[in-house]
Amino acid sequence: MEEINKKKLESMLYLLDDTDDRVVQHIESQIMELGAGAIPLIEARCTLEENPNRLDRMLSLIKRIQQQKLADELSRWMKTDEQDLLDGLLIINQLKDASVSRQSIDILLDKIKLDAWLELNYDLTSFEKVKILNHIFFDLHKFKGDTDSYHHSDNSFISSVLERKTGNPISLSIIYSLVAQRLNIPIYGVNLPQHFILGYVKDFDWPPLLMFNDPSAAGNEQGGDILFYINPFNSGLIFNHDNIHKFLKQLKLEPKEDYFKVCNNTDIVLRVLRNLEVSYAREKKSNKLAQVKVLIRTLLAED
Repeated sequence: MEEINKKKLESMLYLLDDTDDRVVQHIESQIMELGAGAIPLIEARCTLEENPNRLDRMLSLIKRIQQQKLADELSRWMKTDEQDLLDGLLIINQLKDASVSRQSIDILLDKIKLDAWLELNYDLTSFEKVKILNHIFFDLHKFKGDTDSYHHSDNSFISSVLERKTGNPISLSIIYSLVAQRLNIPIYGVNLPQHFILGYVKDFDWPPLLMFNDPSAAGNEQGGDILFYINPFNSGLIFNHDNIHKFLKQLKLEPKEDYFKVCNNTDIVLRVLRNLEVSYAREKKSNKLAQVKVLIRTLLAED
């Protein structure tokens, strides 16, 4: 930001205490247009501000700019052709830690991938491949479901789950599937009500595998039928279609077709945000909850 812009921003911040609400609204809209680049200077001014009314408005502006920044990033992500899952998750991860890079997450995922690759033989059956993945994921790397603090917000952030090796059903499923896909094993998310799981899709000749979750490329069949299902929250338990029917019957839900098919990356990101919405409400983190609601509205509007 150039010096003249800094002075202009400082002048606008001073006017936030104007008695005319229309002036304040106009100034706030101008500051909002400056985007995230204005945040460091606003934060610096906050440390010096003695006027409580002006300080409140500056803090509110910081929150709104941050919300808009993530919403804009999510909107751009939705408009990309591939809607890369990890990119979407990293946008959400900024709510926890904006300093986490894709490279740092890739390194952690590739470490798990390498350990599995050393054990895999592509002449193995699908069940044998999953057995090896389960051993690497749960026995070697010690991932497990968080049964003690199931609804904690940390369970929805990929950086936190990779660090703690503990997560909820969808976060564990995401990491498991990302590793599997990097090994060219067709395992993808299934958006089951109240419990996110994975499906092992029948082998198919359709490169590139990582584009599987792109509906425009996959077609109506979403890449083919599912051989069996995997529950990473329960140490990679394998089960079949009948088990899902029984699960839905317990919930008194009709067995919709979508409950038995893999979902796309937008569905996964939305579900992560829905989980965060519940977590932040329970944790009474109103600012974070407001940010999540903005992201959900953005995703639904773009979908």
